[in-house]
Amino acid sequence: MRIDIITCLPKLLESPFSHSILQRAQDKGIVEVVVHDLRAYAVNKKKQLDDYAYGGGAGMVMLIEPIDKCISSLKEEREYDEVIYMTPDGETLNQQIANELSLKGNIIILCGHYKGVDERVRERFITREISIGDYVLSGGELGAAVLSDAIIRLIPGVLSDETSALTDSFQDNLLAPPVYTRPAEYKGMAVPEVLLSGHEKKIEEWRFQQSLERTKKRRPDLLDD
Repeated sequence: MRIDIITCLPKLLESPFSHSILQRAQDKGIVEVVVHDLRAYAVNKKKQLDDYAYGGGAGMVMLIEPIDKCISSLKEEREYDEVIYMTPDGETLNQQIANELSLKGNIIILCGHYKGVDERVRERFITREISIGDYVLSGGELGAAVLSDAIIRLIPGVLSDETSALTDSFQDNLLAPPVYTRPAEYKGMAVPEVLLSGHEKKIEEWRFQQSLERTKKRRPDLLDD
């Protein structure tokens, strides 16, 4: 997979992709993440990326021309399965979307800023709009990093134990069950005996029941889907 991220603040994305699982995925050659500085495609000497909104109002609007030039340049090199715009009014990211996008080959993610992009960008170039929650951030960079992380960790070979992602919360509309590790007892708090039994079927049944109970208590809305 290749993920191209378009942003006017590329340094914001240096850290998320330079550590842990995301870095290892790139080192292994499983995924390639390329961050593009939108200012390289600016149309004047001032490297201007935004302007006042027609009709007035507070805030600036990202210009269409630099975005057009950047996306068009990328499309000359390869075909893309999705051109995603990170925006608060997009569809809310969930595990099903992450699963779906993890099967794609090439993705562009456009990070919005200011009051957003010229609407014609969304009409002409964007194939999917995604939000990471019902709140507003200063820009789309953190959202792009969250989306990329959710996608990349699902790609075969990224996690050392490929079954780990399959047992994550939300994969089957259930929250993950409690987990324990050594010591078996700590300050009077003991690990449930079933987990020490070695009986795989009983352990699976216990984990499912715990997942179901935790979901009913914390996220009953998931059981209504």
